[in-house]
Amino acid sequence: MESSRRKFLKGAGTAGLVSGVALTRPVHAGAALDGPRVQHGDGEMPKDVVLLSIQGAHGESLGVKTERGVLDVRHAAALLQMRVPLTLDEVLQQGQFAALRALIEKAKVSRTTRAAWLEESQIRYGRLFRNPGKIVCIGLNYREHAKEAGEPVPAVPILFNKYNNALAAHQCTIELPTAVSTKFDYEVELLVVIGKKARNVAEADALSYVAGYCTSNDFSARDLQLELDGHQWMLGKTLDGFGPIGPYFVSADLVGDPGRLDIECRVNGETRQRSNTANLIYSVPYLVSYISKRFGLDPGDLIFTGTPPGVIIGKPKTEQVWLKAGDHIACSVGALGELTFSLA
Repeated sequence: MESSRRKFLKGAGTAGLVSGVALTRPVHAGAALDGPRVQHGDGEMPKDVVLLSIQGAHGESLGVKTERGVLDVRHAAALLQMRVPLTLDEVLQQGQFAALRALIEKAKVSRTTRAAWLEESQIRYGRLFRNPGKIVCIGLNYREHAKEAGEPVPAVPILFNKYNNALAAHQCTIELPTAVSTKFDYEVELLVVIGKKARNVAEADALSYVAGYCTSNDFSARDLQLELDGHQWMLGKTLDGFGPIGPYFVSADLVGDPGRLDIECRVNGETRQRSNTANLIYSVPYLVSYISKRFGLDPGDLIFTGTPPGVIIGKPKTEQVWLKAGDHIACSVGALGELTFSLA
């Protein structure tokens, strides 16, 4: 396991920087999981795996990042005549990692699957998540960010939400809704992905409920969030495409301690945010425990853990230059891969 982790960390530094140009080959869709569904929350959590989403002729499908290249799960399943989950939502929500693991192992040694192995530069990225049950976001979770926003350090975690319409892919383009907002801002964040049912979880046990992690951005419309009556946090956070995630889902065993990850955001090549998740006010274990004692978390649920200082809203008003069409944003968290997206 430690050797797998070292291999991932060594290779992840430049991963995700390439630009996908070709779609995956059309394959028969009958390889989709059509047998009895595993009960929600049952099954094996992902281990020793780096997953991505491929946008192909048959929609979004799983890819598995390996030293050999990217395995197109849909294509490999058709070639091997195996029923497997075709999306990360299915892997997590249906507890179907065992079926995916069996496919990966067989594909690595089978000549039949040669055509299902792709260079990462060949793919176009899809959304890692399409239909999570819950998207929970944490506000003001770095002390310096609370300070720059002119807010006190929260006595308890501040929870708000996004909806599934906000989910977007690595290398996406966000169409700015300039008819309703003009003050657009970036927020790089560590994303936590829940792997099994979590109810009244003790902080000491919380990480055992985490399936993995991703790089994400809690993109925000500050005028909608902060200038409307009553401060409309949800409205300013969940416009279409305002939640880019990717390029990878990295299983928790490969990441190790989520409280020791460098985190950074760049706009048009200029570093705007730089910190470490050690500076979170409320750690990942605390957040999972805290949330699970208020409402249950289920496999596939997502937690945006908060952004470090350096956002536009934290600058003096005379220095606030809001994001605009043509801007390019790049985000990184540890070795989880660099998330990039553009604005139009």
